[in-house]
Amino acid sequence: MTDQKKINARLQMLKNTVWLGLGIGLLLPAFFCGIAWYLIHHVVYLQKADLLYIGGIAVNAYVMQYFFKFNKENIGRGILAATFLCAFVFFFYKVL
Repeated sequence: MTDQKKINARLQMLKNTVWLGLGIGLLLPAFFCGIAWYLIHHVVYLQKADLLYIGGIAVNAYVMQYFFKFNKENIGRGILAATFLCAFVFFFYKVL
């Protein structure tokens, strides 16, 4: 069995719940925004590159469409809700 087929089989076993999608949608941007935070604070050239956080949030768009492709609509909706939540947090970070 190829790796892609193994991943697809595991995705089919996931429960199709909004809460799972919300968890995935909050953990992925947290991980990637953590990497962005590290880069912003340790690379002099990137000290003013706050838009790297948007890249961390944008990862959710790809993951969301991946779950929609496998008919896991509720997980995709949870990821979408988490994306909006992260976008609001970023907006308040930039404004305040």
